[in-house]
Amino acid sequence: MNKTLKIATRKSPLALWQAEHVKARLEAQHPALNVELVKMTTKGDQILNSPLSKIGGKGLFIKELEIGMMEGEADIAVHSMKDVPYEIPQGFELGAVLQRENPFDAFVSNNFNSIDELPQNAKVGTCSMRRIVQLKAIRPDLEILDLRGNVNTRLKKLDDGEYDAIILACAGLIRLGFEDRIKQQIPQEQSIPAVGQGAVGIEIRANDNEIMDIIKPLIDTQTTYRVTAERAMNARLEGGCSVPIAGFSTIDGEQITLTGLVGNVDTGVILKEQVSGNVSQAEQLGVKLADLLISLGAKEILKG
Repeated sequence: MNKTLKIATRKSPLALWQAEHVKARLEAQHPALNVELVKMTTKGDQILNSPLSKIGGKGLFIKELEIGMMEGEADIAVHSMKDVPYEIPQGFELGAVLQRENPFDAFVSNNFNSIDELPQNAKVGTCSMRRIVQLKAIRPDLEILDLRGNVNTRLKKLDDGEYDAIILACAGLIRLGFEDRIKQQIPQEQSIPAVGQGAVGIEIRANDNEIMDIIKPLIDTQTTYRVTAERAMNARLEGGCSVPIAGFSTIDGEQITLTGLVGNVDTGVILKEQVSGNVSQAEQLGVKLADLLISLGAKEILKG
């Protein structure tokens, strides 16, 4: 039976790449399936003159896509997992998490090869509170300036000389063919990635079993465990875009190791802890790590 499946997506180059990737994977799995993209503009795409933390966080990139699904304009929505709030609204669920791309942060500069090479008081562009607090910890001298817009826009601002360097996600640069712009993959010791960074997720209407069956072959088990642990930590900490929280997990055999960080941009205080356990306990480990951070004062730090 021929069926058309509609994907709600933002119009940014990276969002379109992700939606096209999901479309290609689905059509390869189901030759009789016709997949269409429904391109939408979100509030997060429209407001470019304020940091996300000031205007409502990364959920601003998602709401219009969910409305489109609820009204029947689309069947699924494709997101960067780091943009998906820890609380998914009633009526929706996360149907699939795909295999993760490089999850680390990228140092991008036309004149310097690493954070350590930057001269005193160099101008660095990022609007991520998570990146800011970790950058300040290793280089308190840097002048950190706001940087919004899609990947192409951010690279152009760097090329126009507005910054000495900018920090982006490796995954986005790789997916858009800008891998050669990555001067340094910033090690975890210097910048723990965002929860879910590098992973693409598919959001569906809750209990939509027919759609679930269609997208099921795209699920990557290891990435799902990792993102589950990271998101469980974030949910317990009630972490949004406006607070500096990092969460990153790795898997070795059946063992998952989760590292979490909370910080305060104003005071520079950072808490960092790590837990390990069996992959089947991914969610519980996320909660355990969050509780450990809370016992050390994470809630007070996040409140500032």
